Parts: sequence; structure tokens; C-alpha cells
Amino acid sequence: MAASGRGLRRAVSAWPWPAWRRAHWEATGRPKPEYDAVVIGAGHNGLVAAAYLQRTGVNTAVFERRHVIGGAAVTEEIIPGFKFSRASYLLSLLRPQIYTDLELKKHGLRVHLRNPHSFTPMLEEGTRSKAPRSLLLGTDMAENQRQIAQFSQKDAQAFPKYEAFMNRLASAIDPLLDAAPVDMEAFRRGSLLQRLRALSTLAPLLQAGRILGAQLPQYYQVLTAPITKVLDQWFESEPLKATLATDAVIGAMTSPHTPGSGYVLLHHVMGGLEGMQGAWGYVQGGMGALSDAIATSATAHGASIFTEKTVAKVQVSSGRVRGVVLQDGSEVRSKVVLSNAEPQTTFLKLTPQEWLPEEFTQRISQLDIRSPVTKINVAVNRLPDFLAAPNAPRGQPLPHHQCSIHLNCEDTHLLHQAFEDAMDGRPSHRPMIELCIPSSLDPTLAPPGCHVVSLFTQYTPYTLAGGKVWDEQERNAYADKVFDCIEAYAPGFKGSVVGRDILTPPDLERIFGLPGGNIFHGAMALDQLYFARPTPLHAGHRCPLPGLYLCGSGAHPGGGVMGAAGRNAAHVVLEDLKSL
Repeated sequence: MAASGRGLRRAVSAWPWPAWRRAHWEATGRPKPEYDAVVIGAGHNGLVAAAYLQRTGVNTAVFERRHVIGGAAVTEEIIPGFKFSRASYLLSLLRPQIYTDLELKKHGLRVHLRNPHSFTPMLEEGTRSKAPRSLLLGTDMAENQRQIAQFSQKDAQAFPKYEAFMNRLASAIDPLLDAAPVDMEAFRRGSLLQRLRALSTLAPLLQAGRILGAQLPQYYQVLTAPITKVLDQWFESEPLKATLATDAVIGAMTSPHTPGSGYVLLHHVMGGLEGMQGAWGYVQGGMGALSDAIATSATAHGASIFTEKTVAKVQVSSGRVRGVVLQDGSEVRSKVVLSNAEPQTTFLKLTPQEWLPEEFTQRISQLDIRSPVTKINVAVNRLPDFLAAPNAPRGQPLPHHQCSIHLNCEDTHLLHQAFEDAMDGRPSHRPMIELCIPSSLDPTLAPPGCHVVSLFTQYTPYTLAGGKVWDEQERNAYADKVFDCIEAYAPGFKGSVVGRDILTPPDLERIFGLPGGNIFHGAMALDQLYFARPTPLHAGHRCPLPGLYLCGSGAHPGGGVMGAAGRNAAHVVLEDLKSL
């Protein structure tokens, strides 16, 4: 059975309705003609923005194109009985203040922490008495060192120092995530009062500088150099370097040899759960349960959320946003509009072009939105049985099953070669595969004895060479190649497959509105971060059109299930509403 982005689907809304949906329909039923604020798109950032606005008394409505809320943070029953986190699949980066402010635990959020969290099996010949080697990493530093020592005693000794070094950088970057970037436009053209206010936005930058101190030049290299150069200065063993390098390239059309790939690694290690820095976990019920908790927090304070209500355009009058027009022609007036859509859709499709400067729209059109990702959701009737870590006799999950399992990741050269294939317009011959089994910790996601498997794979180009297109044949050919790779590490995997859902870059774009299939709403490259996200001079959630704000991952601080863009945008909007 295959469901290649167009096949079987059953959304969470087909199950017993979550609290947000019950509250919404009991309170509203249909949109009112006017709200204080309208949010375009019910992705997690849009929901976070709506929740913060509504809590302060700003009457807010959210309009979602799909039949299910959450954007990429959704749970969908693609194959009967199997509930998939269909796009995003892990939680770590969500800002701690959002948990507290929105009372997400009260509204049903439950998270399964993973420990250990990373498993890299080797594709090598074992012996009768000894399985192939593997690298298992978790929160126990002494055990991590024992694992690394299989490959290098020197690396085992260096690893705690490396972790401390990276944690210090993460703690310096952390304050930058919770505030809009420095308002350069206010410094350039603002009134004296606006310039004085803009000075306060320098505080997180100054705080970061104080934390890094005299080591600032070394940390600057981490952010700008290829991650291979950084890792080569610390380690000698390829399995460890390749495992760490996966976090530097995941979701990005970059090689470990690409300058600036170090920031993406940092972006994936700066999170935490339950007070544990760097921890990652599975959301009970899938990622859609997180979106439901945020939505329930918003509707509990009076927000309205509408699904299958597509916004066709932003309404503008006398040089200011006045609301939106829905696809059915109905108009909804509002003082402000926040767009959780990606920048190109927001500014090139939904906003009347005559109200935006040509230089601004040109910059938006030139954003790097390339994506290497094909996500494959797989239903299996038993756990994968890895040669490097054989299954238990009764088939119950073992510690490594809860990990991010890295395949074709024994060597950074393999990652680079996979990237080179995609740059030639071909899917990688040996794709980088991150395999996760959330049902190993959350058995509610699959029938008894069965499991859901998430395959986050790269590199696959959006446009194929030789005039080929991502049709059913090409999708299945690539998925078969991925399954062949897994079979080499875990014989019997292909025979366990009940069904699969193949989402290539064009599928991710069509279904979830991810530009080019890019999970970050645009590349997390140095020229598209902080001051320059989405463009220089318009990185503070505002845009050249008064009343229109960007609150999704295309704004600072970027992608991942973080919620920071939504929270920061809401704070900017609340400040501006004071002057209306």
C-alpha cells in the first residue's frame, strides 16, 4: 500500500474533536465580519501569535487553508490505524516561556523524553561473536565516552569539552531568539523616540557578547566555517564527526563542507525539554497534539480558529491593511493581519503588489528556498531489527529504538557525496536517512505490535535532471532506494512494511505550503538570518505595508517547532496597536 502524498488520509479532526475545535464551534460557528487581528495560517507560529494576542484582549481570528490545524506540526492517520507526525516529528526547540505562558500542560501537552537520543549503526562485517559497531549517545557523559572510545580514545576525552563549548555558544544565542532583531529601519529613519526605543533591541546582542567574551573569534568561526572544519579541530573519528554533522545539514541544501553550516547545527542543539538542555522528545499523540494544545490555549481566551477557510488576499485601503478576503469572496475586516505563510506567498501572492516597494518584492523573490528533503512515513508490523543491535526476543522496543537513527552516516564524505548527487539534479544514490520510531515510546500511535516510522531523508532536488518530474514512478523509485539502504542495516525491514506516504519537495510545498519544500520557510543561511530574515531592514516582523506582519518561520529566528517567531511577532503587534 502506498500513499504518495495524494493517497489515503484521515486527519485528527476525524477523531473525537479536540477541545479547541469544540470551543470554537460552540462560540462562533462562522467568521464574524470584523476582528482586531487576523492570522493567516494555523501553523504552530500562527497559533502561538493568536494565543498571545487573545490573552491580552485582542480579538483574534485564525484562517487555515487545510482541514487540519498545525501547518507542518500535524498528526494524520494516513494509513488506517497508524497516526503519523506527517511533517515535523520531534520537539525540543519550543521556547520555555511558551510552555508556561500558554499553560500547554494544562491544555493536554505530554512529551516523551528520549534518552539515549542518537544511534548510528555501522555498515560493516560483524563476526559470529560480535555484531557490527554502533555509536549510541545520550545524556550520560561517561557512557557517551565509552561509546566514542570504540572509535577513538582521543575523541572520547575531547567530547565533554566540545559539548561545553557548544553549550556556551547556545546560551549566548538563546536571548536573541526571544526578541525581534535590532530595528535598523528605526535607527535610519525613525523619530528620536523610535531611535531611543530601538536602542533597547541591542540588549540581547550585548548579552551574547558578554557570555562569549574573549572566545568570540572562535565562536565566530563556528557560525561561519564549514562544519567539517570545526569538527576536524575537535575529533578524528569519522562516525562521530558524521553523526554530529547531520545536525548541521538536516533540512538544508548544504554539504558539511559548505561555509556557515555550523549555524544550522547550533540551531538544532540549542533546545531543551523539562529543563534538560539539548533534550529532544516525542509528543504524545503526535505533533498535532502540540498544535491542539496551543489552539486550546488560544480558544480558551476567546480566539476563533477556522479550517478550510483559505485567505485569497490581504485587503488594503489608503495605504494600510484593513483585513483579508477569503476564497469564497467574503471579507473580514481587522486592524492588523499577521501572516504565518512563508514570505513569498505573503508578499508576492496575497498582498497587492502596488502597495509594496519594488526593491522589497525583488528581494523576496530572490530568497533561497531550496530544500533537499523527502519525508517518508512508514507503517510497519514489527520493529526494525538492526545487525548492530539485534531486537529483544519478544520484539519489545530497546533503548536505541527511541533514538534518531542515522543511516548512511558513517563518514562525512558520504554526506557530501549525497549532496553532490542532488546538485546534479539526481536523488542521492546513498541518501542521508534519519529514522525515528515515535511509537517506541508512544504506543497509542499504532495498532498493538505495530509501529510508525518517520524517515527524514536527503538529498532530493525539487527539480529533477533530464526533464523528469516527481511522478508516482519517481517517488516510488526513490522510496525503494531508501528502503534498500535500510534493509542493509536492518534485514527484514522491507518485509515489515504495511504502507508508506512519500512526500517529495513538491509534495511538501503543495500540502503544507513549504516553499520549495523548505521546512524552514527559506534557507537558514547567514545571509538570511537575524538582521536579514526575510530581508535587510524588514527583519522585525513588520513590512513596508503598515498593519501587515510576518509571524512564521520565514521571520526571525527561523524554522523548527520553536514558536518564537509567533510570540515575538505578537509582541511587536501589541506595541503597534497602542498607537492605533
